[in-house]
Amino acid sequence: MNLKQGLSEISCRILKGNPDVEVRDVIYDSRKAEPGTVFVCMAGSNVDSHKFIPQVLEKGVRALVVEKELAGEELEAMPEDTIVIQVDNGRSALAHLSAARFGYPARKMTCIGVTGTKGKTTTTYMIKAILEAAGKKVGLIGTAGAVIGEHTYPTMNTTPESYELQRYFAQMAEEGCQYMIMEVSSQGLKMHRVDGIRFDYGLFTNISNDHIGPNEHADFAEYLYYKSQLLKICRVGLINKDDEHYEAVMKCAAEGGCGAAADGSIDENGRGAAKGSSMEENHGPAGRIYTYSLDTPADFMAKDIKYVSQPDFVGLDFQVEGKYELEVRVNIPGRFNVYNALAAMAVCSFFDLPKDRVCHALEHLYVNGRMEIVHTSDRCTVIVDYAHNAVSMESLLLTLREYHPRRLVCVFGCGGNRSRDRRYSMGEIGGKLADFCILTADNSRYEKVEDILADIRGSIEKTGGAFIEIPDRREAIEYSIVHAQPGDMIAVIGKGHEDYQEINGVRYPFLDRQVIEEVVAKLEAETSGKKGGE
Repeated sequence: MNLKQGLSEISCRILKGNPDVEVRDVIYDSRKAEPGTVFVCMAGSNVDSHKFIPQVLEKGVRALVVEKELAGEELEAMPEDTIVIQVDNGRSALAHLSAARFGYPARKMTCIGVTGTKGKTTTTYMIKAILEAAGKKVGLIGTAGAVIGEHTYPTMNTTPESYELQRYFAQMAEEGCQYMIMEVSSQGLKMHRVDGIRFDYGLFTNISNDHIGPNEHADFAEYLYYKSQLLKICRVGLINKDDEHYEAVMKCAAEGGCGAAADGSIDENGRGAAKGSSMEENHGPAGRIYTYSLDTPADFMAKDIKYVSQPDFVGLDFQVEGKYELEVRVNIPGRFNVYNALAAMAVCSFFDLPKDRVCHALEHLYVNGRMEIVHTSDRCTVIVDYAHNAVSMESLLLTLREYHPRRLVCVFGCGGNRSRDRRYSMGEIGGKLADFCILTADNSRYEKVEDILADIRGSIEKTGGAFIEIPDRREAIEYSIVHAQPGDMIAVIGKGHEDYQEINGVRYPFLDRQVIEEVVAKLEAETSGKKGGE
């Protein structure tokens, strides 16, 4: 790529040399330094990579992007052919250069971004399922990893670093993906990982008090601010009108968000709105924000919600009204999954897809670790879910109450090195809404499991709720199933799709679903053996 062109969309100042040159790659890790690369320096909270400039120059790097003003003697000491460009923000520069490095792959696909405190993963998978049922090729990036074709690549963050994002986008485009769907986290927005991407559709599911604490957000105001930034980098926005912070989100959107292409055009890939869509006339140069709701008048609404519990189906029936009309069945329990499904259909309504394919996708949906029914029998129903904060936990338990279980049992813990408020609030919710709680380990990280459980115990005791502590998560899950009473519903929450437990910085293999299946198989074998003995 041409270095000058790669930085053409951001403000920068040339400190040394001529940037009108070709570079082979972009790096931000000094260990990858070699001739032909441009090294992007960032002053982070833990490491300031400006200090590695001498090492990368020694390795043959001759192009530097810096945040800091370098002294004249520093510049003069560098090799004569060195190029130094100063930018306001190194992370933003990295994002723009990475997009240029891979040929701006996101522009070759219809891009859908989803943000919110809860529901991101489920909603993205719903959109993916609908599009694929209609014969479209889709790429996805989020909490569960990057999904491209038949392959899933693990990612460390919900929204990976910008270079990794663009690399995945390039692979998607190369493999013929027409649509790219991704979870856009508040951290991803705060850390400029999605800078330079103009989303065709930006979906805001909800926001509540979470991700506030060390290495996250200073307070709720900052959290809401960064979440809302998605609406400023999309052409069409969709917002949950029932969310209590709807007005604040709308205010943010009104301050320069949701603009269409400069000429207001809509291309053949559906950017802005699909050609032939009934929505097409709603889009102009100023862009448009749509709303969806279960309770208040909105562009897209869900009505006549029914909770269905049958031997072969546990889920929901409801009617979609407004700018899209359809009667659907969703095979995931929960009122909040009505919101997720409604949001997914609202986005997909712009693509003029066959409605029978939309219905088929939602009725046969599978989302790993999100309200996932792992086992159902006369003994009990066991569900795995990623709920790892009080808001998600409360929504989950209230939802399961709608199915009138004999007892509602909740197996949960809390992650270590995170806000202790989360433990107190989850303990309180568990004590109030579950009939019985089993407190156990989650990802303790560098804290002691006993200390985490003590925090949860303190809050659950205040409610008078029944509970037991079993620190070993495998033993806790087994206890919940072995001691189940007919008609019980057991919710194993907090880890969902995660296939590991993190203890003292080491990740050990662990998947809730697998443990449940092993326990059930063991019990069935024992029961079969007893019957055989009789």
